[in-house]
Amino acid sequence: MNEKWHIWRDCDRPPSLNMALDELLLERPEFLQGRILVRIYGWDRPSISIGYSQKYGAVSEGIGYSIVRRPTGGGIVCHDNDLTYTVVVPASHPIESLDRVESYHVFHRAVLRAMSAFGKHGELSGSSAAVPDRATMKCFVTPTKYDVICENRKMAGAAQRRTRNGILHQGSISMDVSGGNRNRLSEELIKGFAAEFNVEFEDFIVSPVFLTEAENLSSAKFANDEWNKSR
Repeated sequence: MNEKWHIWRDCDRPPSLNMALDELLLERPEFLQGRILVRIYGWDRPSISIGYSQKYGAVSEGIGYSIVRRPTGGGIVCHDNDLTYTVVVPASHPIESLDRVESYHVFHRAVLRAMSAFGKHGELSGSSAAVPDRATMKCFVTPTKYDVICENRKMAGAAQRRTRNGILHQGSISMDVSGGNRNRLSEELIKGFAAEFNVEFEDFIVSPVFLTEAENLSSAKFANDEWNKSR
């Protein structure tokens, strides 16, 4: 495509704020200025995220993890040994014209490139992958179509939300890929996206207004039981 994307090398943040930032990036496209954005971030405490449609009861409380419901689908993800990233695709971009499954395919090809830098030669799970019970499934236990498989186990997965504003793609990669080297995995993932999509990255400028709105959304929605225990 030979275009420019935004990159946001974000810090470790509270679970509710991580979800608020991602949702706001999708719902307020003016902050993206028409470009795709890749955000790479961490969690400031042991956390579990659950999919939009999942049963809250599928996760046991009182196990030392903070639980937050994502704005995307997918399964239960423990964020204690993974690298998390988000891709936000604005409306009318060519990637948005891909169907949901094929968009997973193209993003995970970039993940495969990143893995190869560590000598990990993964593959994408095929159409024969099991169809899980999404109300209770655990992300790194249950491969679905175009998840990343390596050494007979799932190494990366993702979930999406689509609105009139574009696509929110939230992904997770096991740190086992890099032997626990988060910084290098992060940089190899950026290289993987750049090579797969033939793009250049420019740093995303985070405005104080954007952060304030995200903090407000975090408090009003993602930190509340009304949202997290709604199913």
